Amino acid sequence: MLTSNDSIRVRIRLVAIFFVFAFCALFYRLYIVQIGRHAELYRKAKNQYTAKKTEAGKRGEIFDCNGNLLVGNVPCDDISIDPWIVGDATTCRKIAAMFSKYLKIDFDVVYGKLMRKTRKVKTKEGKRIVRRNRYAVIAREVPLKISSKLKRIIKVNEFLGIFFREKYSRYYPKKNLLSNVLGFTNEDHGEIIAVLGVEKFFNKQMSSSKSVMRFERARDGRPLIYGAKESIKARNGLNVYLTISEPLQSILEEELDKMVAEWKPTAAYAIMADPKTGNILAMAQRPSFNPNDRRSMDPKAWRNRICADYFEPGSTMKPVAVAGALDYGIVTPGMKFNCEKGRWKYGGKILKDAHPMDVLTVSQILQKSSNIGIAKIALMMGEKRLYRVFRKFGFGSYTGIPLKPETRGALRPINRWDTLSITRFPIGQGVGTSPLQMVRAYCALADHGRLRKLRLVDKIEDTQTGLVIRNPIKKPLQVFHDPTTWGKVIDMMCMVTEAGGTARRVAIEGYEIAGKTGTSQKFINGAYSHSKYIASFIGFMPAHDPQIVLLVAADEPHGSIYGGRVAGPTFRNIALRALRYLNIKPDPELMKKRK
Repeated sequence: MLTSNDSIRVRIRLVAIFFVFAFCALFYRLYIVQIGRHAELYRKAKNQYTAKKTEAGKRGEIFDCNGNLLVGNVPCDDISIDPWIVGDATTCRKIAAMFSKYLKIDFDVVYGKLMRKTRKVKTKEGKRIVRRNRYAVIAREVPLKISSKLKRIIKVNEFLGIFFREKYSRYYPKKNLLSNVLGFTNEDHGEIIAVLGVEKFFNKQMSSSKSVMRFERARDGRPLIYGAKESIKARNGLNVYLTISEPLQSILEEELDKMVAEWKPTAAYAIMADPKTGNILAMAQRPSFNPNDRRSMDPKAWRNRICADYFEPGSTMKPVAVAGALDYGIVTPGMKFNCEKGRWKYGGKILKDAHPMDVLTVSQILQKSSNIGIAKIALMMGEKRLYRVFRKFGFGSYTGIPLKPETRGALRPINRWDTLSITRFPIGQGVGTSPLQMVRAYCALADHGRLRKLRLVDKIEDTQTGLVIRNPIKKPLQVFHDPTTWGKVIDMMCMVTEAGGTARRVAIEGYEIAGKTGTSQKFINGAYSHSKYIASFIGFMPAHDPQIVLLVAADEPHGSIYGGRVAGPTFRNIALRALRYLNIKPDPELMKKRK
C-alpha cells in the first residue's frame, strides 16, 4: 500500500521525466532550427528585411564603317502597378483616366487591371487557391518625356502602388535603311529576343548583363543607411561595326526604289562590294520594312533573300565559264564558233539565241550573249573541268557571311548531270546561286582571280574596357592558273557595255565598265516559265582597276524582261553616284577618245 510520501515521489518523478522529454524536444527543435534548417530559415528571414533592385545594361549598338549609328538604344520606362495597394474604386478611376490620356490606352483595360485585387493560382499539389494580386503591367517602353510627366502627376496626387522601371528600348534611326540586314529585336516578359539579321547573329555579343543591388530595408521599403549592401555592376553589350558605308547604302536604296517604282517587280536586290577586300559596302532588297513601326511590319518582308534565296542566274554565269575555258587554254578570245543562226539541236533539245547569229569569236559570243556559243565552249571543256571551275568560283558553297539562314545554292555533282547539263549550266540554267554568291564570284573576276571571303563586320568593340576585336581580311584563294587570263576576261567583259553589246545603257563616260546582263527564265512547277523572268546586271568599275562590284536584279519585272533594260540603267545610276562619292576620277584617255 502506497503512502502519501510514495505518491509524492511518483509525481515528482513523472514531472521530472516530463521536463527531461520537454527539454530534449526543445533541444532537438533548437538543433533543427539553428543547425539543420539554418540556411533555409536565414534565407527566408533575410528576404523579409532585404530588398533587391535590378537594372539592365545597354545592349550593344551597331555602326557603319565610319561610325554612323545604325542601331541604338533610347532610355525609357516600363510602368507596372500593385493592384493590392493602389486604392479604392474612385482612386483607380482617376489612375485609369490618367494612363488612358497620356499613354493612349483603353480606360476599361487599365481600370480592370487596377481593380483585380486577387488572382487564382495553382499550388504544387494541383489545388487552386486565391492570392493577392501584387503585379500587373500597364505599359512597356514609355518615352521618358511622357513617363516624367506621369511621375509628376503621381507625386502631386499621392497615388500609391505605381512603379517605373528604367530600361532601354531598341531604336533604328535610319528606319528602312538596311533593315533586312540589321534585323530587329522583340521583348518577351522583359527578356530581349533577337529575331533576325545582325541582331540575331551577334545576339550573344551584344547582350548586356543586369546590375543587382541588395540592401537592408525598413518595413516601409526604404533602404537603411546603416544596413549591409551588396551590388553587382551591369555590363553593356559589345558594339558591332559593319563594313557598310551609310552614304553608299543610301545611294543604293534610293536608286533601287526608283527601279521598283518603274518596273514593279515582286522583289528586287542590289549589292555593292569592294573586290580587293571582300567588304560589303551596301546591300538592300525590296520589299523591306521599318523596324520602328511594328504595326505595319509584314513578316513576308523579314526574310533576307539576298543570302537565304537562290535563283538561276542566266547569262551572268557566262563570264565564269569563259574565264575557265581561257584559263585552261582551251579557247582564245579570237577563236571562232558557228552559232547556227540562233537554233542548235543537242541532246534531242533545241537551244536558241535571242537573235540569229552566224560565226562569232569567243569575245563576240560574250559580248552578244550567245547561248549556243557558250554551250559549244563548255563542250570543249568537258564536264569535269566545267564543274571544277564552278566550284573554284564558290558556287555550291556558303559565303560565310554572318547572316542566317544562308543558302549554298544548287550545283549538282557530276554524277547527277544529264546530257543537257553541260550545255545549260554555263548559260545559267539548272544551277542556283544566291545574289551574294554571284557577287563573290565577280569579285574574283575583278581582282585577278582572287576569291575572297565576303566581310560584313569589320570589328567588335567593348566600350567599357576599350578592347577591340577586328575581323581580319583572310588570304584569298587563286582561281586562275594563267596570270594572263584576267586581262583577257576583262577586255571581253568591257565589250558588253560598248557599242554592239547587250548593256549599252550601262556605259558611263570616262569609265570602263566590265559586266554582264542576265535575263533568266524562272523555273516554276517543273517547267521554265515564258512570262516570269529575273532581269539582272552585274559588273565592276573601273574595269582594269576595280573599286566596286555591283549587282542589281529585278524579280518578275513588268514591262520588260531584259537585264540590260531593266537593271542596267539602275546599275549605271548607282555606279555613277558611288564613283563620285568615292572620288574616283574618270580616265582622261577615255574622255579624249569620246571626244
